[in-house]
Amino acid sequence: MSLNESVVEFLSGYFSTNDRGSKTRAAYGSDLNQFRTFAGADLPLLSVSGAVVEHWAAHLRENGYAPASIRRKMAALKVFCFYWVRKGKLPESPFWRVKLSFGRIMKLPRTLTERETRALLEQANRNCSANSSHTKAKPSSRRTSRRYRLLRNLALVDLLFATGMRVGEVSSLDLSDFAVQDGVFKVQGKGGRNRLAFTVDVETLRIQGEHFDLRRQMETESPALFLNAAGRRLSTQGISKILAQLRRDAGIDRHVTPHMLRHTVATLLLRNGADIRVVQEFLGHSSIATTQRYTHIAKDHLVGVLQRHHPSISIRAGART
Repeated sequence: MSLNESVVEFLSGYFSTNDRGSKTRAAYGSDLNQFRTFAGADLPLLSVSGAVVEHWAAHLRENGYAPASIRRKMAALKVFCFYWVRKGKLPESPFWRVKLSFGRIMKLPRTLTERETRALLEQANRNCSANSSHTKAKPSSRRTSRRYRLLRNLALVDLLFATGMRVGEVSSLDLSDFAVQDGVFKVQGKGGRNRLAFTVDVETLRIQGEHFDLRRQMETESPALFLNAAGRRLSTQGISKILAQLRRDAGIDRHVTPHMLRHTVATLLLRNGADIRVVQEFLGHSSIATTQRYTHIAKDHLVGVLQRHHPSISIRAGART
């Protein structure tokens, strides 16, 4: 079996029996196709050795790929190899005979300040309130009304911050995923790890409830909770554009992404004393090591507070006077 044949069969076989999203499949396909181009499509699967893997890793480093990108590509190749070990086409994985070092990866999450977060929410609220004097006729058109879109924008930015959902998770929400009475969303998590997202703020519950009621009045065949101007599911790109416009209207000078709201709420939860395992469950992380990235930012705040208020500083200062 050639490398080309084995990649094609892996992508059809592995993802037919594993609960993985379309984005994960696309990422695996991209990484394995890149490896196939490097090693040669006609290379026999049995010739994928530890040396070939090491040469590809070196090739990626020489071409300026970041350690995180190389790690992801190697993880995809490792799954591919173990798949064919289980199928009996490879006697062993080439990864059993190599040890790769990608360097220490410590990329701190980019967050918004509390002022910037407040400015985004207030801007979305102002936009919505400015339109409240307009007609409140039932939005019967298949194309969404301006009134709906302004309320949708407010519900979006509020939900991203309130629940820490990923932008893809928000885009994938259906009407049936929101239990209004309980204020709970059913989230289709990354890697098939589904979870519940709880809304605990009264204002968030009000905003989400109002959006839900207006959304149900829309005449559309789409089951999506959030609709675009054409009455279809709002995409991740659409959500990013909405946030970018709110950022400009709010006078925030730097680039803001939906994921930064996720980073922000996670950091503030830890800063305010939330247990790290609660934050792990809140974010839907499979490993607590991923959640621990946020503790570095929270520690900066902790050190600052201690420097201002620790009694040993005032005691020593008093001794010197």
